[in-house]
Amino acid sequence: MIYDALLDIDGHGRPLYGEYPFKATKALTFTGSNTTVAADLWQVTGVVQIGMLWGVCTTAFGNAHTDAHFRVNDQTASDQIITKATTLDLSSISAGAAILKTGLITAVATYKTSDAASFYEPTTLQTNIFTPFVVVQKKGGIQTDIEYVYTTTNTPTTGAMTFEARYYPLSEGACLTPA
Repeated sequence: MIYDALLDIDGHGRPLYGEYPFKATKALTFTGSNTTVAADLWQVTGVVQIGMLWGVCTTAFGNAHTDAHFRVNDQTASDQIITKATTLDLSSISAGAAILKTGLITAVATYKTSDAASFYEPTTLQTNIFTPFVVVQKKGGIQTDIEYVYTTTNTPTTGAMTFEARYYPLSEGACLTPA
């Protein structure tokens, strides 16, 4: 198999991060103006298992950044939700705050503030902080994207975040590339 993706290696050329050695990053500046915005993060090629998905705020958000969630878009009307599409209010969060995909699709992404020290651990039912999932590119080579979606009533909104996914390719040539 040939993989075309970023891979972190140590000084001896060995992969880091265990079972999810491949990474995809995307920096995003929020510019939506009184609307719902679907920002493309990565284009999916083939079949990938994403083991960790998160974002870290790099510039404080404006005061209206709501219904934040992740989804898969295959360019049709039926997008696949990765995290619950309502109720996550990230209005006015400070730089350094994080959002994490920690549950099933019925769960809202987890938000941890940077305004004070934060701590998060799995419940006794969970075995990991992050919840892995598999994304399959739509047949026929149709563009399939992982998106970050939010709603704002600001004109325009402000803020920036860097997103990262750790993944493992499950099919030949599978990868995530910045959209």
